[in-house]
Amino acid sequence: MTGNPIPGENQTPPGTLTGNRGLQIEEPLIFEQDSPGKTGVDLPDPGLSAPRLGAVKRRAAIGLPGMAEPEVVRHYTRLSQKNFGIDTTFYPLGSCTMKHNPRLNEKMARLPGLADIHPLQPESTIQGALELIDTLAHWLKVLTGMEAVAMTPGAGAHGELCGMMAIQAALQDRGDARRRVLVPDSAHGTNPATAAALGYTVDAVPSDSRGRVDRAALEAKLGDDVAALMLTNPNTCGLFETEIVAIAEALHAAGALFYCDGANFNAIVGRVRPGDLGIDAMHINLHKTFSTPHGGGGPGAGPVVLSKALAPYAPLPAVVHGPEGFRLVERPEDGGPAPKSFGRLKGFHGQMGMFVRALSFAMSHGADGLKQAAEDAVLNANYLRARLQSVMSLSYPGPCMHEVLFDDRFLRGTGVSTLDLAKALLDEGFHPMTMYFPLVVHGAMLIEPTESESKATLDRFADTLLKLTEQAQSGDAAALTAAPRLTPRTRLDETGAARKPILRWRPPAEAVSAPRQAAE
Repeated sequence: MTGNPIPGENQTPPGTLTGNRGLQIEEPLIFEQDSPGKTGVDLPDPGLSAPRLGAVKRRAAIGLPGMAEPEVVRHYTRLSQKNFGIDTTFYPLGSCTMKHNPRLNEKMARLPGLADIHPLQPESTIQGALELIDTLAHWLKVLTGMEAVAMTPGAGAHGELCGMMAIQAALQDRGDARRRVLVPDSAHGTNPATAAALGYTVDAVPSDSRGRVDRAALEAKLGDDVAALMLTNPNTCGLFETEIVAIAEALHAAGALFYCDGANFNAIVGRVRPGDLGIDAMHINLHKTFSTPHGGGGPGAGPVVLSKALAPYAPLPAVVHGPEGFRLVERPEDGGPAPKSFGRLKGFHGQMGMFVRALSFAMSHGADGLKQAAEDAVLNANYLRARLQSVMSLSYPGPCMHEVLFDDRFLRGTGVSTLDLAKALLDEGFHPMTMYFPLVVHGAMLIEPTESESKATLDRFADTLLKLTEQAQSGDAAALTAAPRLTPRTRLDETGAARKPILRWRPPAEAVSAPRQAAE
């Protein structure tokens, strides 16, 4: 946790000799706790006269720190206690759907036969796993009203790539060389990146005064060179695109296809079927809507549902059910559901652990429970909107969907920024909301409470935000601009950390003598 200090980082909290704060222990890097010669194990001398590894014999010390077993256990346990997770407190990150993960899902994912299978096992030994994938695929098709689903994509951005590759394959199949993709200005950054990665030119579509896609501007951009629109619905401002059916009709009339970013499906699952809205492809973040742990780079799963027009172009492998049971179709000519498949998207068949958790969540809730989850997510967001809108500045009027968006107008003239308010929330025991996104709103604060949180939790969060706002508007900016003060690390020099990151630990002597590197 310490390492080489970066500019602005204070190493010892005021008032303690050790750097500890009560029972919150100051934790050095494991390399800083090195005691040469100390070890947690005793191994006998192998008694070999010559090394068994030959030319690959180690020529230098491994460089691992010497520590006893209790010290190692305490180190990693203390590090885990510094993690901020959904199991400890409220996580209001907008568009991330960080909600409770039922332990039943975890128990199911650890069942023998599911947790320990191998992708190269004979199909006859994994019939249950294939049936589970097929059952989950059925749920996803029913919930979205779509013709087919590709189960292999690893997460949201991978799902975007899959959907756009299916669109590209369909256009190529009809001999249509369209090279332009329309992307709203409020979109996730992965949307234009995905289109660009496939060789498309990205054309931004502005938002209107209601925070939704400007339909007139979009239709003015339509032409015979437009391949697709990539739209998030509900959008990144937390609003439902009320003209989505008309937008889909205009796209299809122009010969283009409709990709929907399904990151916010949690707001509409069980209430709205994307297929009924005219959507051709949409990824679903199982780790958001269907409550499976995510963060830190994984695990994730982003199945892509496809319309009848795109189903023949879905990636392989695919699970099919026949007289002899379930089997995996690996090639288009093997008689599967995608005779014009664009090919294989990844090495194997998808993230099995995520499939198990997602199906467990879906079957536990049932159709009515999933619908209620979406309704409660929207209710909670609107409750926060109602509690905060009289003091904080609401970006767009009227009800929101699963997340509520504020801007920083209520802080102007106070000397307090969105960042300061977020840092002050850390001292109060809350993870901050999403800051400065979407970019179409100045000083954005995007709050997503999810359906998991109780009214009591939302009230504590709202009360805290209101009191911090009152403090900022009363002229007491210093207390907020210095925050956080009670976290393991206080306010950092974020510019210095970004421009001169320290990516490798150095022993103290080297750290003093070696120049600071921008990247190693």
